[in-house]
Amino acid sequence: MFMGVNLSAIIPAEKKKMKDFMGWSVAIDAYNTVYQFISIIRQPDGTPLVDRMGRITSHLSGILYRTTNLMEAGIQPVYVFDGKPDELKKDTIAQRKAAKEKAQAAYEKAIEEGDMETARMKAQQTSKLTWEMVDEAKRLLDMMGVPYVQAPSEGEAQASYMAMKGAVRAAASQDFDSLLFGAPLLIRNLTITGRRKLPRKQIYIDIVPELISLEKSLKVLGISRAQLVDVALMVGTDFNPGVKGIGPKKGLKLIQKHGTLEAVMKEKGFEVPNYERIRDIFLNPQVTDDFELSWKGPDEEAIVSYLCKERDFSENRVRSTVKRMEKARMNASQTTLDAWF
Repeated sequence: MFMGVNLSAIIPAEKKKMKDFMGWSVAIDAYNTVYQFISIIRQPDGTPLVDRMGRITSHLSGILYRTTNLMEAGIQPVYVFDGKPDELKKDTIAQRKAAKEKAQAAYEKAIEEGDMETARMKAQQTSKLTWEMVDEAKRLLDMMGVPYVQAPSEGEAQASYMAMKGAVRAAASQDFDSLLFGAPLLIRNLTITGRRKLPRKQIYIDIVPELISLEKSLKVLGISRAQLVDVALMVGTDFNPGVKGIGPKKGLKLIQKHGTLEAVMKEKGFEVPNYERIRDIFLNPQVTDDFELSWKGPDEEAIVSYLCKERDFSENRVRSTVKRMEKARMNASQTTLDAWF
C-alpha cells in the first residue's frame, strides 16, 4: 500500500544491490518501515507474530533481524520517527482507518470460507502501528546501539533534511514524498528486499533496492523541485485528494507546459484547496537540528532479557543475531579506520 504520493510513473529509479550502499549512513523513515514489518512479517494465515500474551512482535522481529542485515551490508542505519501530523492529514488518516475496517471484515469472511490466500492479503491491509509499538521499537533500537531521531512532524521531512545537510548519505522510504521534501538521494526497498509472491498469482518477484537521485530526476523531467511539488498536488498527497483524472504523467505535462499550479488551475478551471499551505509543508517543512548520530555496540543481555524473557523470541537465534550485529559493527569500524591510511 502506498502512503504519500505515488510518482513511480515519472521518476527514474536505478536498481541496486545491497553491497552498493556499503559505508553509507541512511536515515530510514521509521513509521513507513515499521508499518511494512507489521504488514509483511506474518503467519501463513495472515495473523501477525505474537507473544504468549497476544502482543504483536512483528515490528520487533523486523527491527532486530532486518536492521542486522543492513549492518552486515555495511550500512549505518538511523531511524527517524514521525511527530505530530499536520491537521491537513486528518482526512487521509480517517480514510486509512475506514479502509482497515473494511479489510478486517473481508479477512474474517475469507477465514470463514477457508480462503487463506485472500485472508493473508486482507490481513496485511488491516495492519495498525500503535504508539506503544513505536515505543517498543525505540526501546529495542536503544539496546541495539542504533540511533533514532524524533521528528517534530513528518519523519520523511526530517530524514530528507538530514540527507540535505550531509548528516547522512541518503534517506530511505517506500514513498516518493522524500523527493518533495528535498532528499538528494532516496533509497526504496531497502528494508524489504527478497522474494515476494504476487497476490493471487503463483508468481514470485525479486524486490531489490532502488536508488533515486533528485537532481537527475529533475533534469530528466525538465522541472524544478517546486514544480515537482505542484505535480504532486494535482496527483494527490497525504494532505489533499488531488484532482480527479490527473495522474503523474498528465500532471507533469501540465506543469511542463504552464510552469506553475496557479497557471494550470487558471487554464483548466479547477481548484486545489490549501495548495499554498501544502506546497509550503513540502518546501519548508518542520525539522530539527536537535539530534546526535552515534552507533554503539549492542547490549546482548538487555536484548535477550527483553525479547526472549518478555516477548518469547528464541534465545539461540537472538544471541546469534546480536553476535552478527557486533561483528558487523566491528567490520564497519575497521573499514572506517582503513580509510584514513
